[in-house]
Amino acid sequence: MNLYAAIDLLGGHCVRLRQGDYDRATDYGDDPVGQARRFTAEGAPWIHVVDLDAARSGEAVNREVIGRIAAAVDVPVQVGGGVRSRADAEGLWAAGVARVVMGTAALEDPDLVASLVPDGPVAVGLDARGRDLAVRGWEASAGVDLLEAAARFGAMGVAALVVTEIGRDGTLEGPDLEGLSAVLEVATVPVVASGGVGSPVDLVALTALDLDGVIVGRALYDDRVTVAEAVAVLAP
Repeated sequence: MNLYAAIDLLGGHCVRLRQGDYDRATDYGDDPVGQARRFTAEGAPWIHVVDLDAARSGEAVNREVIGRIAAAVDVPVQVGGGVRSRADAEGLWAAGVARVVMGTAALEDPDLVASLVPDGPVAVGLDARGRDLAVRGWEASAGVDLLEAAARFGAMGVAALVVTEIGRDGTLEGPDLEGLSAVLEVATVPVVASGGVGSPVDLVALTALDLDGVIVGRALYDDRVTVAEAVAVLAP
């Protein structure tokens, strides 16, 4: 199982939100490129970047920073947040991003995802409160069921599904094992888990599921788990 070390960008800074709330952001510094280098030096096989500004506004204000992150590391970089058009996806691929994650656009325009799948690696971000999917920086409900969406996008042949339980995100209270298990029952493509990891014990619990990987953010920044520990636990 892969570790995806998370860098969430807000105004050019590395931050972590609690349960997707922009008013409850913890700032972890203004050097996201340096942070990416540190994660990879410690053994992270993937970097997962979220452009929180773009997720809320649709404006790709952190695109230049994302390009510098991709150029600075020798591991694949996955990027989500505000990827709402073909131009957005192609711009990120051109910047060196290995895989784009579409959330809002995927739920509002599934045909766009289908049209992009043949052109480059596209994952779909399924961000849920229970089984209700959220869009636009998690500030609105999509009115779409998590499991129905997982089955639909899997049938399109997307590269992966990135599944986040919003109520767990940034809380360090443990992942939603029950919800992830339900997604895995219907998914036909790799699933990446996100939200709630707070310790190596949580990572051990996730290894019991047939996941492609897990996104870890706040637990790394708060020294609840190191990259090396996480990689060791997740190794086959």
